[in-house]
Parts: sequence; C-alpha cells; structure tokens
Amino acid sequence: MAAKLSGSGGGKYTVEANSDINVTPFVDIMLVLLIIFMVAAPLATVSVPVTLPRAVAPPAPNPPKPVFISIQNGGEVWIGDFRSSVGSLGDDLKIQIGTRDPEQERIFIRADQQTRYGDFMQVMNALQDNGFYSVALVGEDHS
Repeated sequence: MAAKLSGSGGGKYTVEANSDINVTPFVDIMLVLLIIFMVAAPLATVSVPVTLPRAVAPPAPNPPKPVFISIQNGGEVWIGDFRSSVGSLGDDLKIQIGTRDPEQERIFIRADQQTRYGDFMQVMNALQDNGFYSVALVGEDHS
C-alpha cells in the first residue's frame, strides 16, 4: 500500500497537505517544566524560624550640602550666595566642596529664563574642565 504524496489526480491514496501546528510536544514540555518547578520551589526556601532584627539604616552623619550655581540674566555667576566668575568657577567650587571628589559631586545649576545660551555653555564648559561631570538643571514646577 503506497500513498501518493504529490501530483495531480484524486486517487484513493491521495494525502492533502496539513498546515496545522502540532502543539502537543510543546504542552508536554511545559507540563514537565511545571512539575520540576513545583518540586524544586519548596526546596529553595528556608524552613528554620529566625526572628530577624530591624534593618533601618541610620541617616548619614553629615550629608553633603548641595552646591547651587546661579546664572543671572546678565551672565553673572553665583555659587550659593557668593559671587564668582566663569574664569574662577572651578577654583571657587573646589574651595566650596572641600575634600570631596569633584567627579562624584552633583552640581545644581539655576539659570534665569532670559540667560543667553552662550553664558550657560561657558559655565558648563568651566565645570567639565575642572572635573565636575554630574550636573543637574533646576527648573520651576508648574503643576
């Protein structure tokens, strides 16, 4: 008994193409994995009762004071409440932060809405030239 798999004609042994996906092996594998996880999950838990201590970390003893640079409309630069200039910005900031690492220090920049882009970029370039790479821009929240 032979089956005709191709060609024309509709004989007694003609087999039509079946394009359905057989999902039975997929379901079998999923059921086996489900059983493995159901057996292994209780083994991964610890069953010894222990009273754990509270895990509240104390606050940092002296959190670093944030450093704000303000740029006014005319291009004047301020570090906190002290006036500075673009040329001396790096040295003034290093005095302000003390012994902390400039690369790890976050600098917050506040600029007037009418500040020229060139003035802002001079401050940004002075910061990068002196090793201050973490810069945050401060804006007003209008919510």
